[in-house]
Amino acid sequence: MATRWIAALLTVLALLFSITPAFAQTDDATLTTLVNALAPGNFKDREAAAKALGATGDPRAVPVLQTLLDGNLYAAKTTGQVVFLARNGVTDPVTGAAVEGIAKGDTEKVKVNNGLRRGLRTIIGQMTLLSEDRGTRMSAAQSVLRDANPDNLELLNSALSSEADPQIKAVMETARAAIILKTDASVEEKTAAVAALKARGGRDAVTLLTSVLASSPEELKPQIQGAIDALNQTQAAWGVAQNVWYGISLGSVLLLAAIGLAITFGVMGVINMAHGEMVMLGAYTTFTVQEIIRRSFPGMLDYSLAIALPLAFLVTALIGIAIERGIIRWLYGRALETLLATWGLSLILQQAIRTAYGPTNKEVANPSWMSGSFDLGGLSITWNRFWIVIFAIAVFVALLAVLNRTSLGLQMRAVTQNRRMASAMGIRTPFVDAMTFGLGSGIAGLAGVALSQIDNVSPNLGQNYIIDSFMVVVFGGVGNLWGTLVGALSIGIANKFLEPYAGAVVAKILILVLIILFIQRRPRGLFALKGRAVEQ
Repeated sequence: MATRWIAALLTVLALLFSITPAFAQTDDATLTTLVNALAPGNFKDREAAAKALGATGDPRAVPVLQTLLDGNLYAAKTTGQVVFLARNGVTDPVTGAAVEGIAKGDTEKVKVNNGLRRGLRTIIGQMTLLSEDRGTRMSAAQSVLRDANPDNLELLNSALSSEADPQIKAVMETARAAIILKTDASVEEKTAAVAALKARGGRDAVTLLTSVLASSPEELKPQIQGAIDALNQTQAAWGVAQNVWYGISLGSVLLLAAIGLAITFGVMGVINMAHGEMVMLGAYTTFTVQEIIRRSFPGMLDYSLAIALPLAFLVTALIGIAIERGIIRWLYGRALETLLATWGLSLILQQAIRTAYGPTNKEVANPSWMSGSFDLGGLSITWNRFWIVIFAIAVFVALLAVLNRTSLGLQMRAVTQNRRMASAMGIRTPFVDAMTFGLGSGIAGLAGVALSQIDNVSPNLGQNYIIDSFMVVVFGGVGNLWGTLVGALSIGIANKFLEPYAGAVVAKILILVLIILFIQRRPRGLFALKGRAVEQ
């Protein structure tokens, strides 16, 4: 009975405080009393206490209600005082001062249920819609849209009249339309609300319209159903576009992993099974650079990739030259021996990394400019994937410039077309072989830098991409960069379209089967590289 009286008293207080201007400062004693009222009673009593606290408009109440919503609000077992638990002890939620005489073990959690959570989200949304902070207002508008509580309509109208930010205003208008559909508004108002939701589009609009379809007036149901159907068709079209983007994203990763292999395989005819380990070494170079920066220069973490890129290229290029000079040059013309030798080398490199760094995955942080995502129409694009696509294009263009605009590129193309004739014309083919292997390995290191931003950095990183890289090279045409580009994008997009229907593993198997069938008809790939040797 006492709790009922408390609830009634708090409701009266809520009405009294409702005339207080938004975000007015309440005195500490009154606010503390309202905060402490969140602990006793049942869930309905706590919701009434939360409404009374929200009605003060005091910004200090927002973190208290948010902490309660998160399930992290505590109260002293003996006195019932509501407190925050911090690392350094127990603090007062109103003043932020340390609370003496109460240990963490002397407190118990203030419990919440789903009904109370819904109420708390509404109250927090009401308090933050008029905040001066843009992020707070956007979060509040999205919260009001998610709940679509008719009790928020009056406050939402008030917030809309003063909102100047077009993005926040659009969310508020959508929330208002969703709320109107749940009220007893006129058919004309609900028709306008349906049109507003249809114009906004997206999955949220479909969900909102579907939720009110059954309870809507009969004359309004055809319009709602028509809007749902139109939105579903639009979503299906955007779904296709989203799959294409996922395919381009995967294709850019495959391009980075395969483009170096296309050079070494095309110029030297070497089946390099250790190419994946060059990718792995590039990723570990990035991890090492970030660790040094994190420990010694934490303010430069956003520049870690810019530092890691040239280092990864240099490290893997030098290792590639050493491999060519130490192992590969003795095995030219013996494809099976090069395959076995480089496979054994890949195992040695993996074990060396396990010994040096351990077998567990390593975390490589995304710079701030590669974190998060953005929407482009109905597409959701993550920044890290976006920049990797741009990076892959840049590497491809740079490699084309090297092959077509430099003396090394001219010599590489000459050796590719006819090794014996190039040697007879004075080109040092051993030097070209070493530089080619170093260039291909260096590009693989750059691929490792990119992959560290989207995949786990582990000793097995390269093994996840080596088979796909060979498929790209064989499908596109050995030694042809444009064929590698087309092959990577084709395999990436086809893979992403098959995955929803067949699953990731079966999709890869189907792609492999299709490539096998394709090379039965075109053994030299999409873009066969023409040479001047008799056998070509």
